[in-house]
Amino acid sequence: MKEIIVPVVAPLKQDLSLDREAVRRIFMFLHENHACPFILGTTGEAASLSKSFRDEYLEVAAESKAEGQHWYVGVSSNILEESISISQQAHRLGVTAIAATLPTYYQLSVYQMERYFMQLADACSAGLIVYNIPATTHMSLPLDLIERLSKHENIVGIKDSERNMERLQDSLNRWSDREDFKHYIGWAGAAGFALLNGSSGVVPSTGNFAPSVYVQMCEAAERQDVGLVKMMQKQSDELGNLYQANKSLGESLWALKVLMKELGLCEEYMMPPLNSLGDKERQEILRGFHELINNQHIKLTSSHV
Repeated sequence: MKEIIVPVVAPLKQDLSLDREAVRRIFMFLHENHACPFILGTTGEAASLSKSFRDEYLEVAAESKAEGQHWYVGVSSNILEESISISQQAHRLGVTAIAATLPTYYQLSVYQMERYFMQLADACSAGLIVYNIPATTHMSLPLDLIERLSKHENIVGIKDSERNMERLQDSLNRWSDREDFKHYIGWAGAAGFALLNGSSGVVPSTGNFAPSVYVQMCEAAERQDVGLVKMMQKQSDELGNLYQANKSLGESLWALKVLMKELGLCEEYMMPPLNSLGDKERQEILRGFHELINNQHIKLTSSHV
């Protein structure tokens, strides 16, 4: 069964403390809609969170997950020791797997990239998903490097958010049939293509408020129902544009929280340096949201709920 792994926001109160009740609501919402949470990733503002905040979020997440629910944790840091510490804590709390990007300050050689992930994997008890996201690290992991990393017993998959169709096709040719190493598509615009061609799952930020779209997409891909996959891809693109079009990554994360607040999932407060764009932008987002779901009859939740 293909997986829907949702990169969850960091739900904050006005004083910028963790909104523990919102974590519980979001986790339940995802569980009811057949999706798994992934905390402390890019969408979760992890780069802006203190260690004490991340520690608390880990504890609350472990308490909030439903019985049997898979969950994932980002452990990315510019400090290897810190990434190892987070991974060990997550393992103690029963995480399904951890995910890590490259450190983001220094430009690294391929050898340094490989050495970094090998050191992290050697020190981790939980399975490690290598996370390629050039939009934030400003480096791309070569596929041959990922192939070598995939042979490590603790490295269990790749989440690839690089927007490159040739790379995606090459990745699927390499890993779609691997039982011990999974490919996850982190580029929502190519989710349908990836799922139809062997990707193990999708990691869409839009799943924070519309998981049903990806439930239907994954189920259709399992049946090779190309028509329905394309329909769900169109809905995914339109929903994503609501909060991503003409916005930087940081601005889009605020807009995503605006949509989640509309559904009663969390507030829209952001951890500095990110912030609100203001009431005019908020109203435009919400107007477009309601027009889209009403005109296109888009269902945001699973029919099973």
